[in-house]
Amino acid sequence: MTHDEHRYDPEAALLRRYLQEIGRFRQLTPEEERELAERIQKGDAEALRQLVEANLRFVVAYAKRFRHSRISLLDLINEGNIGLIQAAKKFDPKKNVKFITYAVWWIR
Repeated sequence: MTHDEHRYDPEAALLRRYLQEIGRFRQLTPEEERELAERIQKGDAEALRQLVEANLRFVVAYAKRFRHSRISLLDLINEGNIGLIQAAKKFDPKKNVKFITYAVWWIR
């Protein structure tokens, strides 16, 4: 094996660690999404955290579609996460739509 094959890739290591961390967050039911969204509208920061964490894997999956662009995958995920947070703050649970369907527009 060459030296390049053994070279440490810090971005890959960070991504592996991040994927391990977000893998522990469970998916929410539509009822849980609605309840959290209602709490977010009332200013509940814990509800915001829970809704965002439950959807972080989607951001990674979406970002991977663009991994061959000039932007690093970690940067794409970071920008997608910012969009996810904005979507969670603005989501109206009274509209009959799943949160992630609404959030895709913000994640892009």
